[in-house]
Amino acid sequence: MRRRQCLENLLETKALGHGFNRVQTPIFESLELFTAKSGPGVIKQLYAFEDKSKRQLTLRPELTAPVMRMISEELRSASKPLRLSYFGQCFRYEESKKGRYREFFQYGVELIGAHGPLAEAEVIALAIDMLEASGLKGWELRIGHVGILREVLTAIGLAAEGEPESPVASAMRFLDKGDWEGMEQLLETNGIDLSVIADLKALSALDGGKETLGPAKTILEQMNVDLDSFDQLSTLLDSIELLAPTPPSLKVNLCVARGLDYYTGMVFEIHVDELGGEGQILGGGSYRLLHLFGLEDLDPSCGFGLGFDRVLLALEAQAAAEGRVEVVRGESPAPSTLMLPFRIESKHTLSIVKQLRDSGNNVEMDLRGKNIGKTLDWAGKNGFHNVIIVGPKDLENNSCSVKNILTGDQNTTEFSADAISSLL
Repeated sequence: MRRRQCLENLLETKALGHGFNRVQTPIFESLELFTAKSGPGVIKQLYAFEDKSKRQLTLRPELTAPVMRMISEELRSASKPLRLSYFGQCFRYEESKKGRYREFFQYGVELIGAHGPLAEAEVIALAIDMLEASGLKGWELRIGHVGILREVLTAIGLAAEGEPESPVASAMRFLDKGDWEGMEQLLETNGIDLSVIADLKALSALDGGKETLGPAKTILEQMNVDLDSFDQLSTLLDSIELLAPTPPSLKVNLCVARGLDYYTGMVFEIHVDELGGEGQILGGGSYRLLHLFGLEDLDPSCGFGLGFDRVLLALEAQAAAEGRVEVVRGESPAPSTLMLPFRIESKHTLSIVKQLRDSGNNVEMDLRGKNIGKTLDWAGKNGFHNVIIVGPKDLENNSCSVKNILTGDQNTTEFSADAISSLL
């Protein structure tokens, strides 16, 4: 739990440093909130139920939609843009496996009412800052752009509208999964020459960071694709370089779609090898969602969700491989001290305990009443760094002994809060 609290505090500190402020939403929500966003097919993945008033409710499966509802109901007239962060439990009714639990925790942020490369760079820079600060190593940032992908697909002749799924949406799904057979069938069904497959494969095959933009631009120009979105992606990458630490690995993939049709522009994911097939620990992008809650989308918004449990699992795996005790950077707790009155009444030590606590020390009173040897052994097994020993002669001399459990050193000093603090 200390490790979880350390990571949560680290994420919150970074969010505040980037101007994002915490909000909180209920654990249960209206079922309609999520069917409006993801369709009725999502119900099988939810802990959905009917309450005593016959309302259709569900335990929340994620936190973006509840935050959008909150904005629609409570923050319609609030000055934009809004920078919001959140953290809490989510629930999904699906097979539980490593890194994918039925009850899990999500940390996320939303930048509401602003769009463009700078807003997107602000969000990605925060994600990079968080993971860099946690001490996680070897992760990969993958950036795509749904706007570019849609422009490519409409340029080759696919329609952006259609039921139950538009040809463009179907094509994006095939490209995201690398399903070229499905893509060819879709093109044939829509009467499009299969020669465009070569350009699509060339675009998908680009593998690298910012240096891939040159070859990508050449392919897009060959396909007569408008370059406005491409120029925005280029500006985004330039801004990230200036706003954030350099990621361990950054890949530009213009065929990443993230599988959700409300994304409008940049999309990104972060993966780590230690989790294998469940390697994605963070994902997000620019989107439009407010219209689902009766609120006009003044601008696309941007945000991400971070898999709190997955990040911890990855950190633990890396620490175990390296033999490190500290898992989350800065996790080590403050030194803890035990006050041990020996053959004296505890009341003689209480005022010193209070003074030590008031000055910021973590101090516990010994409540066991065992002998010194057994108490020192117990203190060592329970994570104490120091033990303050006060006996009858110590009281007479206004002194005490401070034993460092980690090093074995023991020093005699004045029985005062200032003198003891200097040895802790």
